[in-house]
Amino acid sequence: MGGVAVATPQDDIVVTQGRTDTAALWDLRVAPSRRRSGVGTALLGEAVGWSRAKGYAYLGIETMNVNVPACRFYAKVGAELCDVRRYGYETCPEVAHEAMLVWRIRL
Repeated sequence: MGGVAVATPQDDIVVTQGRTDTAALWDLRVAPSRRRSGVGTALLGEAVGWSRAKGYAYLGIETMNVNVPACRFYAKVGAELCDVRRYGYETCPEVAHEAMLVWRIRL
């Protein structure tokens, strides 16, 4: 049906670079047949709860500008768009033309 993974702060994770107060939403997936049924919101709620219980102040999230459903979802749940990196994927030729969007949720 779906799954979620959260990573602790590390310098090689864009949304946690140089921060110790931010966990990273590493992955959030929902089966296509279960989308728009509350599964994603429930999974994100679990990620938020885990991060808060561990003492983090924020949950950082990275998306691509072309992932419009994800962008709408994060905006809907109250995530703040805090950085747009036009060349955020320049080292990945297959997606180098996409922009990286960095969101965060205050916990």
